[in-house]
Amino acid sequence: MKKPADLRKHLEASVPCLRKHPENLHVFVERGNVVSVIGGLSFEYRYSVNLVITDFTDHADTLIIPLLSWIAVNQPDNLQHPDKQEQAIRIEAEIIDHDTVDLSITLDLTERVIVTANPDGSYTATHPEEPALPDLGGPVGWELLINGTPLAQQ
Repeated sequence: MKKPADLRKHLEASVPCLRKHPENLHVFVERGNVVSVIGGLSFEYRYSVNLVITDFTDHADTLIIPLLSWIAVNQPDNLQHPDKQEQAIRIEAEIIDHDTVDLSITLDLTERVIVTANPDGSYTATHPEEPALPDLGGPVGWELLINGTPLAQQ
């Protein structure tokens, strides 16, 4: 599974609080399944990723905007289909004090794996990219400002 590590790398690079304290981001894979394709060895990983961010002190937008930008590229069907949109990002929080929270964010992800047989009897597994979202004319690059202070950019 490639997406959990890729998501972690993206958030550590994009979220100011996690850039400073990457040890506060914990990533767990939960409720996973392997669904095989009839007539071959190709399959799909289906699982939930639980992101736990401890001692989070930034504005929630600094986390959610980079998260949405990652989902748009790596799991776009979660943003395209009305039946998935309402459950695409599930959040729980423990309020520690006036400035600090522990956040738990859960996402459902899938990864296709195409397995092909080689002439020598070995197999090759490839992980195809997700189909891209159509260009809806949205921002190509963005910067998040809170009270005029730049906090995140993509």
